[in-house]
Amino acid sequence: MTRTLTCIAALSAALLMTHSAFAASTAAKACRTDIKTQCGEEAKKGGAVLKDCMKTHFSDLSEDCQVAIIRAAAVGKACKADAKKLCADVKPGKGTVGECMKSHAADLSDGCKEAIAKAGARK
Repeated sequence: MTRTLTCIAALSAALLMTHSAFAASTAAKACRTDIKTQCGEEAKKGGAVLKDCMKTHFSDLSEDCQVAIIRAAAVGKACKADAKKLCADVKPGKGTVGECMKSHAADLSDGCKEAIAKAGARK
């Protein structure tokens, strides 16, 4: 069971920084130390290189970081359609999609809003 959860969580980590506009910054804060410890060199490159490193080292990350990544992935999944609809003209990178989503907060679907609220909740 633990191995299954770790595999699911590792796959969820692949979604980190993809469409999780609101939760990615929370995950980045929760994972700051882990990123430095596990993926210091990759952090300098960012993007897919960092994402791959985090996925590879998922089981070595702190519980807080793992939870933040899973929550970020849930937001990404729940808000993917909203991001596509509301921010289709925004080029991803450097928080641009996140800013777009924030500017459309009133227009977000209920599922997206719920996922964001859950991601913001503490353990």
